[in-house]
Amino acid sequence: NYFYPDLPKGYQISQYDRPLATEGSIAFAVDGREVRVGITRIHMEEDAGKSLHDGLPDSARWTHLDFNRSGVPLIEIVTEPDLRSAADAAAAFSRVREVLVAVGVNDGNMEEGSLRCDANVSIRPAGQSAFGVKTELKNLNSFRHVQRAIEYEIERHTATLREGGRLVQETRLWDPGAGRTTLMRTKEEADDYRYFPEPDLPPLVVDAAWIESIRGALPELPAARRARFVTQYQLPEYDAGVLTQSMALADYFEKVAAVSGNAKAASNWVMGELTRKLNDTRGEIEQAALAPDALGELIAMIDRGAITGPVAKDVFEKMYGTGRRAADIVSAEGLGRIDDPAAIDR
Repeated sequence: NYFYPDLPKGYQISQYDRPLATEGSIAFAVDGREVRVGITRIHMEEDAGKSLHDGLPDSARWTHLDFNRSGVPLIEIVTEPDLRSAADAAAAFSRVREVLVAVGVNDGNMEEGSLRCDANVSIRPAGQSAFGVKTELKNLNSFRHVQRAIEYEIERHTATLREGGRLVQETRLWDPGAGRTTLMRTKEEADDYRYFPEPDLPPLVVDAAWIESIRGALPELPAARRARFVTQYQLPEYDAGVLTQSMALADYFEKVAAVSGNAKAASNWVMGELTRKLNDTRGEIEQAALAPDALGELIAMIDRGAITGPVAKDVFEKMYGTGRRAADIVSAEGLGRIDDPAAIDR
């Protein structure tokens, strides 16, 4: 119980020593290497508000408090110190995000604060078992920021020790514009937190039957779906990785592949023309103005030779956002391929 100015009641409720889960892991592959990161615990606590120190007319005199997030429940996932590079840390964060989005517990919007990462960094000489003094990097909200901030801290720690300096346990913030970290506060020790039981909260009982019912309702997770796309559709691993970046994109692809009968062509069109169109309109796959079965029909027409590739791209443009089907456009505008020599002579 130390004072939180951005929580109206002045202290934060946390499950800290009664976590929802312990002893899990995150496993993923990086450049053919298998990386496994242990999960110490997953616990629930309430989010704090936000202290605004600048950007307002009287910021020189006052700190403003934004209470919009204050008291909102959040889940904190605490990992073991198993990561050995900034790139692996960014990849681990990416894998956590894709699972949370896939099971529908998070929208993955890091810019809006739906998902944030704190990274603890320390260095030690090769062969030494004890960890060095750590720095906590707060509120990193992109994979790139995670990697760059950790890389910076590794370099800062290394330079400090090589110059004979002393590292202090502290919390720092990443400044992406300046490409460096800045001091936020020196780190409190456990005694500074002054824990006490929250008198107004009854125990939460999570029984085995409830856990199994949730486990049984889980969708196919991204890693499993990637592997299936490679084996079932004979797609390259690159295609499978791109198509499983979101559940909606993977669903869209599978519908196109089912109608077209050509999974690789479906992958090419979804990753190519469709993605380009979405980028142009700054839309998400859920807002795609072309039904997946309509795109599948277009691909099928190409495969059976009814239209050529260049014509297909023109037809795609006319289909997108109009609701018109490929066959109707081809018929109405005479875009079909002509194989009859007599018709060509005429």
